[in-house]
Amino acid sequence: MASYVHLADFDPARHRPAPRRYAWSVFAILFALMVVDYVDRQVVVSMFSHLKAQWSLSDRELGALVSVVSITVALGAVPLSLLADRWSRVRSIFLMALVWSLATISCAFAGSYAQLLGARALVGVGEAAYGTVGAALLASLFPVRMRSTILGAFLAAGMLGSVLGVMAGGFIAQHWGWQAGFGAVGVPGLVLSVLFLLIVRDYKTVALPGAQTHSAARRAGLSARTVAAELLRPRTALVTCVGAGLNLLVVSTTWAWLPSYLNRYYGLAPDQAGLKTGIVVLVGGIGALAWSTIADRLSSRIPTARLLVPAAAALLTTVFMCVALAALAPGAAQFALIVAGGFVMAGSVGPTDAVVIDVVHPGLRATAASVLSVTRNFFGLAGGPLLTGALSDAFGLRFAMSVVPLFGLLAAVLYLVAARTYVADLGNVGGAEPVAGASLHPQPA
Repeated sequence: MASYVHLADFDPARHRPAPRRYAWSVFAILFALMVVDYVDRQVVVSMFSHLKAQWSLSDRELGALVSVVSITVALGAVPLSLLADRWSRVRSIFLMALVWSLATISCAFAGSYAQLLGARALVGVGEAAYGTVGAALLASLFPVRMRSTILGAFLAAGMLGSVLGVMAGGFIAQHWGWQAGFGAVGVPGLVLSVLFLLIVRDYKTVALPGAQTHSAARRAGLSARTVAAELLRPRTALVTCVGAGLNLLVVSTTWAWLPSYLNRYYGLAPDQAGLKTGIVVLVGGIGALAWSTIADRLSSRIPTARLLVPAAAALLTTVFMCVALAALAPGAAQFALIVAGGFVMAGSVGPTDAVVIDVVHPGLRATAASVLSVTRNFFGLAGGPLLTGALSDAFGLRFAMSVVPLFGLLAAVLYLVAARTYVADLGNVGGAEPVAGASLHPQPA
């Protein structure tokens, strides 16, 4: 069982981050697991041409192989994150990595489209709460002033993983078949999960308001009501979650369909299309870290910078991607503008996670982050590939990819709306951070 401390026991003046060496060690292994998470998630997109040829699949069916992972992530994010918040973040992450890695390996043995779709759904079950629980752990280890930067770097690992997944999947599938691609990328997660369990310690779970004043018999019902009340209280968090979901609609479309676009309109082989897509995604990872750092630096002078920066990035994304895909012919100029769009399209990663964690009770950080994960996965990571696939079947892939970036405008508006309540909601949290470092107690494996 998790050990508990009460929010009232925290003193902001006494809060200390974890020892630097330990904090960065935990960051390194969480980063590596996030890379593997997205390698396993995105490896399928570079196999689209092989799968299409083998089973005569439509673009909508291909898009579903990406979206089904995000759908199961969204369905499992809240309950699994809540379980991790109240049970054990460390043991939860260990089990998650085992499940998604074994599910990825099982994709190699799929004998039909339905079997592959089912195995991909299991990948999402394993990945459902990893990002949210990992973010909650990191938030307890580093100073608050670094929160956007640390979370941005952690989540940027997903883009690095996407790069490696697309490149490795395309290369392996081209030389040894798509089945070998799934088998090869599933193994590292098994190794890292065991290493994580041996190295990382959990932080004490923060008791929810009222938990210390009620009997055990009433605690479960009170806890459920309290969780709901705490999650719904800050309006900033809810609006930010929706904006982040719409923002990721553009990102997921680019990640999932750019290899096919380059294959069809540039005449590139799948492995070369995967390599060029990897460049765009890698630039996106650099951009995510850059925008997160900018948001943190500006926060000392502009309290709402963690929302204004993503708004600016989302607006630029719409401009760059719409002009590139609607106004320019395939070629060097178009690809250069797509790369520029890649640099800004993940500008919400990091700052929006920090905003949601900033304005909720410390005992519900992973759960609150899971609400953000739900909107990102339903609206963004699942919606993008499916919507683009359906539009592509009806009007062509180029038209589809030129229309979807318009959702970035709506995301920018929602970030600006959230900025109006952010400072007030931040002041209503009313507590300090969970004490990390020496106060972390090992959880039994």
